[in-house]
Amino acid sequence: MNGADTAWIIVATALVLFMTLPGLALFYGGLVRARNVLSVFMQCFSIACLMSILWLVAGYSIAFGDGNAYWGGLGKAFLNGVDADTVSGTIPEVLFFAFQMTFAIITPALIVGAYVERIGFGFVMLFSALWMLICYAPVAHWIWGGGLLAGAEWSLFADGVNDFAGGIVVHQTAGIAALVLAVMLGPRSNKGVPPHNPGMVMIGAAMLWVGWFGFNGGSQLAADGGAAMALTVTHISAATASLTWAGWEKIRYGKASLVGLVTGTIAGLASITPASGSVGPVEALAIGAIAGVMCQECCGLIKSALKIDDTLDVFAVHGVGGMFGILMLAVLGHASWTAQVGGLAVVGLWTLITTVAIISVVRLITPLRVSKEDEVAGLDLSAHGERAYDMSS
Repeated sequence: MNGADTAWIIVATALVLFMTLPGLALFYGGLVRARNVLSVFMQCFSIACLMSILWLVAGYSIAFGDGNAYWGGLGKAFLNGVDADTVSGTIPEVLFFAFQMTFAIITPALIVGAYVERIGFGFVMLFSALWMLICYAPVAHWIWGGGLLAGAEWSLFADGVNDFAGGIVVHQTAGIAALVLAVMLGPRSNKGVPPHNPGMVMIGAAMLWVGWFGFNGGSQLAADGGAAMALTVTHISAATASLTWAGWEKIRYGKASLVGLVTGTIAGLASITPASGSVGPVEALAIGAIAGVMCQECCGLIKSALKIDDTLDVFAVHGVGGMFGILMLAVLGHASWTAQVGGLAVVGLWTLITTVAIISVVRLITPLRVSKEDEVAGLDLSAHGERAYDMSS
């Protein structure tokens, strides 16, 4: 056990939780209408609580247990056999458990952006629970737990997929699930209302940016030069994508918006995530520059051309960004094309199948969509009996 490594991963764990609570909650909350902001907060906070318990019960064991190529088994359920002295690499295994738990929290929380303003709260909870255990945890095992795609003896690809901090495990899975949910849920009744609080969006994005240093830098699982480089290239990509998004917006529409600028930040962060353990600053500059324009164009494609109401652009920003970063590793010579493309195909198909199946089952148990009356009234009042703002004062 190494004291410096342990101290850094404790900090990184707190930073990644900070990404969801309050970062993602504020980012998404500011983008919806005032009548739905508390419902977004409720969804993000509740998912964080539920995923924490489920990660202890079975999720960690499925992802990182000593199973086979497909799943880790249940040998480490409830942290069986793990105590304060058990070591994983150079850090306590219970800390590795906690660090990976924050990833299991934010991945289903990212999907929230696709279904805000019209989904049943019971559906959110049951879907998120099953999706994390059935879709996310096995994929984490395949790539990070020595499984199907990790380059181990039973791997599909000899080189193994290079996904340092979650371009496939987090962003592709969440992005595809978000797109599927948006299609099966249908569009909002009124899609033309702008974000109710762009300032809140900026604050949330800033928190995500800071938290991402733990997300990517912590994935080195050591306090060393690799962690420092991962943190640095993360920042460079985010800064560059912010400016290219805003610049492209200015060229296309005549004005650069605050919401656009900070959405570019998230695109740059998602895109550098899988590559942050391999690339240098100049390569990060290129990744961010392309991501800011590409993800913006994908937002228009999904909503305008395909008419899919992925409300807060989860697939276009996170899904496309994460997959782009995975491919850039091959373009830049840091990974095998076969492994990177094959990993995207295998996980993409798995995510599509499991997400459709889970939605189909859960909607038989609890309603997928709220009533038209509840949607018009807003989910804050209709689902939770509260209002974010006192309109009478």
